[in-house]
Amino acid sequence: MDKQNTQMNASHPETNLPAGYPPQYPPTAFQGPPGYNGYPGPQVGYPPPPAGHSGPGPAGFPVPNQPVYNQPGGAAGIPWMPAPPPPLNCPPGLEYLSQIDQILIHQQIELLEVLTGFETNNKYEIKNSFGQRVYFAAEDTDCCTRNCCGPSRPFTLRIIDNMGREVITLERPLRCNSCCCPCCLQEIEIQAPPGVPVGYVIQTWHPCLPKFTIQNERREDVLKISGPCVVCSCCGDVDFEIKSLDEQCVVGKISKHWTGILKEAFTDADNFGIQFPLDLDVKMKAVMMGACFLIDFMFFESTGSQEQKSGVW
Repeated sequence: MDKQNTQMNASHPETNLPAGYPPQYPPTAFQGPPGYNGYPGPQVGYPPPPAGHSGPGPAGFPVPNQPVYNQPGGAAGIPWMPAPPPPLNCPPGLEYLSQIDQILIHQQIELLEVLTGFETNNKYEIKNSFGQRVYFAAEDTDCCTRNCCGPSRPFTLRIIDNMGREVITLERPLRCNSCCCPCCLQEIEIQAPPGVPVGYVIQTWHPCLPKFTIQNERREDVLKISGPCVVCSCCGDVDFEIKSLDEQCVVGKISKHWTGILKEAFTDADNFGIQFPLDLDVKMKAVMMGACFLIDFMFFESTGSQEQKSGVW
């Protein structure tokens, strides 16, 4: 018997085990074709799954109930919202908005900005009411513009989805930031996909209240936004109501949430909530996101150590 075991081990020198022990790995003759590692791989004749694909299902879409992690632009460990089927005539990437009636926008705290006061590009996480990330937004502005123009600066804000695609682009031109000057007021253009305008948010002059008009891609008035006379987030939320054109019916609101005395005093990282009807056109939902970012820069971008736009508008 020992003689037979010795002969078996000698025929497979790669095992290097004492006589009487079976080999731990299959002999060379049973290891399969070159490149085979014992685990199933892509079948011959079928293309490999696309990058970012999380399992079986349509290419480019995560599997429902199987959250996608570690996608570009976001922190690890936070699930992304699964992409629903796109509605008819929906711009690519806006299908997420067809399933939600509320958006939460959390601005990320920039440590360099807190320690030095040096203005950095703003970054935002955009989530649904379940805490799933829908989009990630990042400002694209040069250093000189950020630190010379401050909150009044023109900017480009790029919004990406869970596949890393830029699905929405916000363009804010340089405009006058004083309520005493009725000409050249604030506005922002919303593009989805980038390069294709889907709407505009135009500031409407008023001596006491912050007011805006939401327009579609043909620059036709669709909705109105009206804020409080005193725009100050002191120990409470600040609501900007979204109304019909005659301002008789409230259809939604943009709320700046109170984040606590320390965060409000030492950072300009803000939290916002947007509420709108579930059946509202996804393009108008995207335009409301643009309105939220414009409001953030106009009224809440300064920290507590700087002059903030609180008081009578």
